[in-house]
Amino acid sequence: MAKIAARKLNLWYGDFHALKDVNASFEPKKITAIIGPSGCGKSTLLRVFNRMNDLIEGVRMDGEVLIDGANILDPCADLVALRKKVGMVFQRPNPFPLSIYENIIFGERIHGAGVTRDELDGIVEKSLKDVLLWDELKDRLQAPALSLSLEQKQRLCIARLIAVRPDVLLMDEPCSTLDPQATARIEELMRELKNNYTIIIVTHNMQQAARISDDAGFMLLGELIEFGKTDQLFTAPQDQRTEDYITGRYG
Repeated sequence: MAKIAARKLNLWYGDFHALKDVNASFEPKKITAIIGPSGCGKSTLLRVFNRMNDLIEGVRMDGEVLIDGANILDPCADLVALRKKVGMVFQRPNPFPLSIYENIIFGERIHGAGVTRDELDGIVEKSLKDVLLWDELKDRLQAPALSLSLEQKQRLCIARLIAVRPDVLLMDEPCSTLDPQATARIEELMRELKNNYTIIIVTHNMQQAARISDDAGFMLLGELIEFGKTDQLFTAPQDQRTEDYITGRYG
């Protein structure tokens, strides 16, 4: 069963029809990449999955988005529980102006009740180990998070997310501010993380999508033109528009 399934999903910003009849199924514990030119709806689609678009005035949606079989577009959906289950990593790393330690336990302080200091210490250690930062930072936990390098900040933001034990990680251009070496290390981290998480990444970098994703979708003008196995999409696309984009004829 798909972890996330979009069915006839439409979204409008006021009168602008930003997503048009999107149908897609995202498999558990796989990396799915969404590619397409700027302004085609990639990030809008990503933000549907944790209802971040709700924060924009004039947004309305119809259709269904099922996560573990439950429709998250239902007016009664619990958005706090949803955003705990579905975490998001943004284009530019956004650690809070707090210590490294306080960044990681921030979500636990909000969602958790009666958590002991030993338990918090354990959460910090495990989260940093999961993003391969523990050895670098274990003696600096009280240092300001804003003092870290860009790559470390992005890893810390991922650690902060997984500290609250989500099921799904949404990543919106997570490497766009990083140099090629840091990008390669974040990609390696994503491969590790998919053992435990369903990951959906929006990227303008087609080589990155080809390298790291199991499945991929191509979007154009709010439509999901093609969706399937990454190898198939890149080597034998079914739609001429997909082939035109991949071969650089536009975009």
